[in-house]
Amino acid sequence: MQPPPKNSVKNPTSRRAVLATIGAAMTTQLAWPVWAQGSAAWSAIEARARGQTVYFNAWAGSERINAYLHWASDEVRRAFGVKLEHVKISDTAEVVKRVRAEKAAGKAEGSVDLVWINGENFLAMKRESMLFGPFAESLPSFAYVDVVGKPTTRIDFSEPVAGMEAPWGMAQLTFFADRKRVPTPPRSMAAMLDFARANPGRLAYPRPPDFHGVTFVKQALVDLCPDRSVLYKPFTLRDMATAAAPLWTYLDALHPRLWRSGKQFPQNAAAVRQMMSDGELMLAFTFNPNEAANEISAKRLADSVYSYQLTGGTIGNTHFLAIPFNASAKEGAQVLANFLLSPVAQARKADIAQWGDPTVLALDKLPATERARFTVTPLPGQVEQTMPAIPEPHGSWVNPLEKEWLHRYG
Repeated sequence: MQPPPKNSVKNPTSRRAVLATIGAAMTTQLAWPVWAQGSAAWSAIEARARGQTVYFNAWAGSERINAYLHWASDEVRRAFGVKLEHVKISDTAEVVKRVRAEKAAGKAEGSVDLVWINGENFLAMKRESMLFGPFAESLPSFAYVDVVGKPTTRIDFSEPVAGMEAPWGMAQLTFFADRKRVPTPPRSMAAMLDFARANPGRLAYPRPPDFHGVTFVKQALVDLCPDRSVLYKPFTLRDMATAAAPLWTYLDALHPRLWRSGKQFPQNAAAVRQMMSDGELMLAFTFNPNEAANEISAKRLADSVYSYQLTGGTIGNTHFLAIPFNASAKEGAQVLANFLLSPVAQARKADIAQWGDPTVLALDKLPATERARFTVTPLPGQVEQTMPAIPEPHGSWVNPLEKEWLHRYG
């Protein structure tokens, strides 16, 4: 991930100011350990993990992801004697509530061993001491994580990770459209408003608090904010009043031009994608840059669909794996996290035929045999030119933004 681009609106925040804010939270890079060099301590963890069952709470809204975890389950059982049980969830916030309730009840052995997490959910668990660790940078597979080129592998929504969660995959807001209907797409949020004016009723975004809907709102926020640096500090009402004022003006102008005049919103990004595929909408968007290519290969989107990112950059982040403080299988959870971070598992996850989730690894650090796993031929629908990734605002901004959006438009 690259630093945020210079804002193009009036009184832009300099790149240096934003980098200084984010960089102050970052830790220094550790030396790269030798790949697959197991220490005595790690060997002991693997030994204790054998025979454990890891209850992995992970979003289950994708058949490809579910299939990938089924594959991983077979692999860790065969190689390490660890059983993976995929606890299928729709909202990570529910997992946070469950662990919080277990802590309040004094439950020493909880129901969650590993959770797919980031953003405000990680922030809540970290602040409330609901996480086990630090463990992430002790995993042998962490040796090849790209902490330089992808600094959000150590920063989660501007909150230092501090080893309390292991990076798993990369994400960046990406738009896609059918070239036959949209040969020239809007490449900024300001251009999006002009596009909506020219094509009333043909744009939509999911209703917050849906994750993709909130991301669309945050993209407008960072594009329009007069002083972007405040977004990378903990939320205050005073900062919100100034930073978000252009956002609400923008949405007030945009909503009457949206699908159903902005009085209704699609349920999720999958619904927006289907409406775009059916021709009802002209644009869709995703947080996986490879999603359109995935859908084209699965024959659910036309091969004339293309993906692009806004010229000034789009919001990007890392998603992680965390272990609750009261996990019953802490060793098994670490072994599973280490495997999911390994080159073989990361390469399979990055494969569009399997999942298409971008890797957190630095490919130039891998041995040639491992690097070869990532060699793929570009496919229709992939982003042709990747734009800068803009770091997420601090996680403490998410809930206030959601609440204010619902107050104004819900």
